[in-house]
Amino acid sequence: MANKYANLCIAVTGLNANDNPGPGMAVIRCLKECFRDGLRIIGLSYESLEPGIYLRDQVNKTYQLPYPTEGTAALVERLAYINGQEKLDLIIPNFDSELFNFIKIAPQLQQMGIATYLPTHQQLALRDKVNLKNFGTKNGFYVPADHKLYTTDDIKKAADEFNFPMVIKGKFYDAYVVYTMDQALKAFHQLYAAWGVPIIAQQYIKGNEINISALGDGNGYNISLVAMRKLYITDKGKAWAGVTIKDDKLTQLADNFARASNWKGGYEIEVMSDAEGHLYILEINPRFPAWVYLTAAAGQNQPVALAKIAMGEGVEPYADYQAGKLFVRYSWDHIADIADFQQISAFGEL
Repeated sequence: MANKYANLCIAVTGLNANDNPGPGMAVIRCLKECFRDGLRIIGLSYESLEPGIYLRDQVNKTYQLPYPTEGTAALVERLAYINGQEKLDLIIPNFDSELFNFIKIAPQLQQMGIATYLPTHQQLALRDKVNLKNFGTKNGFYVPADHKLYTTDDIKKAADEFNFPMVIKGKFYDAYVVYTMDQALKAFHQLYAAWGVPIIAQQYIKGNEINISALGDGNGYNISLVAMRKLYITDKGKAWAGVTIKDDKLTQLADNFARASNWKGGYEIEVMSDAEGHLYILEINPRFPAWVYLTAAAGQNQPVALAKIAMGEGVEPYADYQAGKLFVRYSWDHIADIADFQQISAFGEL
């Protein structure tokens, strides 16, 4: 193993590790657990205060990327420069909002010798929050009813149909359970400012919240899937503690999604199990979740499996994982020097 993966260089985005963490640091932790000293991690950041930039024991060097709104030409140019410095083997993008561009430039990255393992644009679109209800209806999944919101007038129509509480969701991120029209309006304006329209109003489903992290092979099958029940949820709806569980119905749900979508790459299904035992799909996120290290702890290291497949190695589907593995997220004040912040802000490298 040591010789086979010596001098491996993998770039990872999603280095934010705040109260709404990105998956990047968990993905890195998974990779380092397998590839160890032979691995060089390159962080790719958008903001100068993403914590992963300053965690030198985890990230060897960080480069800033242009925002996704700047388009693919700027991204290709920047990655060509980074590749010239680092000779990247693989890039694992971890933000929903950047995936469209990375999928588009994947052939150019391949020409540079950089592997990726990503869904198609068609797959990305079918599980979009705007299209999820139609996808569910077509393929026999339970999905809460929804309304697309473009103006505040649309909120009234949604409230008339769903009543309160209901869920107001941003196009890419963030969701708020709202109990009054005032709360709904506030959520709409916050999400509009952050992500633009459409904003989605979704029927509120009461029950137990379960997440499934999985890795699709692009041919209708899952290489890995691990289910986790949320035990502690933040006001942003993020799992701050969770435990792995096993349930044949959850396995079947993820297998049915892989078959219906031919999904290629990592993904997360957010599920609500209601009182009748129906499994409602609330969201399908097109990348690994921030809790993906739990998959490694339970015996299925999904980022490592993705890395091996992306680099041309055959990987057998995982057969089992350990139920009862618990994670508890915690905050930690990491101390850095202001000179580091100035360096990344001014020069885009650290």
